[in-house]
Amino acid sequence: MYENLKETFEKNKEKYIKYLADLVAIDTHDIGHGIEGGMENKGQKYLAELLKKMGADSVVCDPMREEVICDSIHKYHEGNPGHNYDNRFNVYAEFHGKGDKSIMFNGHMDTMPAGDESKWNIPPHMPSIHDSNMYGLGVCDMKGGLMAAVMAVQLLQDAGVELPGTVKIVSVVDEEGGGNGSIAAAMNGQKADGVVVCEPTSCELVIAHMGFIFFQVDVEGVPVHSGSKWLGVSAIEKATKLMAAIDELEHKWLLIYKHPLLPPPTSNVGVIEGGTAGSTVAAHCCFKSCVHYQPGSMSHEQVVKEYTDAIYRCCEGDEWLRNHKPRISIYQSGGPFEMNADHPFVTTFQNAIQHIIGEEQTAKGTTSGCDSRIWKNIAKCPTIQYGPGNMAQCHTINEYMPLDQYKKAILSYAALILEWCGR
Repeated sequence: MYENLKETFEKNKEKYIKYLADLVAIDTHDIGHGIEGGMENKGQKYLAELLKKMGADSVVCDPMREEVICDSIHKYHEGNPGHNYDNRFNVYAEFHGKGDKSIMFNGHMDTMPAGDESKWNIPPHMPSIHDSNMYGLGVCDMKGGLMAAVMAVQLLQDAGVELPGTVKIVSVVDEEGGGNGSIAAAMNGQKADGVVVCEPTSCELVIAHMGFIFFQVDVEGVPVHSGSKWLGVSAIEKATKLMAAIDELEHKWLLIYKHPLLPPPTSNVGVIEGGTAGSTVAAHCCFKSCVHYQPGSMSHEQVVKEYTDAIYRCCEGDEWLRNHKPRISIYQSGGPFEMNADHPFVTTFQNAIQHIIGEEQTAKGTTSGCDSRIWKNIAKCPTIQYGPGNMAQCHTINEYMPLDQYKKAILSYAALILEWCGR
């Protein structure tokens, strides 16, 4: 069986590569992290037509709706409101087989913008192959993984292998804006007996990632001329006290929380904005931070409480802050993800890789959050993360993906379909 798949791949690999190149050639970037909209429309239409051409039993285009995202925020602390959804829709396809078991492959159509195109060696939407790598915007993040899933079905068709169950392809929009596309898909009832998120993992099995919460802290002061500084209150100086309190909380977390696949929790202040002139005591200061936290031992509610408590405790020791407490808000968040390494979906995948590729796959974790959390936590599906491309190539100039990893992903996905749905 597996030798047949390998031989069929070699006979058809140029076709599989061309489909990927055609998709990379379509500009599908989001605008302002999806807040201002996205260009996924043509890519989603291309994929929908390809899936119909392949004989999918159903292909559905599901428009994005703000009320679905707001419902998810209320129920799961997941979602990013206020995005422009004009002409943006998810694509769901199903290929029915002879058995009752199902598997879903999830990927996102949107890419980050190209940035300064003059810095690209080749135009970002003119895919080219050099040294066995395909170059082009989005080829790694994550059109390579998305098309590999589609081509896994095509490979089984080309090999004359009947599907042993239902295979679902879920292509979503607005992932780069925080995962709204997959959130909408899960909230609208998309699910399967097992889900593969095809994000680039260098073809390594990932079963855990960190959760994240973005905080904004606004501090007020009293502006005066710097020559009479003692008559005012510097919001910048007060903000530095609060940032030190958060550093102490991070140090506490480092001592308490351990995880076999993930690093300790972290808090990073990435933005500081305050003041208007060197000669004026700052009337306002804002800092933005991102907390990454572990699955299992930590929760969204716990992190929010400990973060805010640390700040407010600090305020009690300062005469100004005690009566002028800062405003703390959350502007983006996503839960952590973790699968049991002994779950049958995980071990079946490991067996499939061993049979088709001849490699042992040790389960790993990653600090980067992605849509895996959505399928595990909202849709309640067994979920793994596995796909071609290196994370270091995401959001970079001259983005590329090794074609040997594209091949490995297609074969691995095909073997998983057979072993999981045929159990």
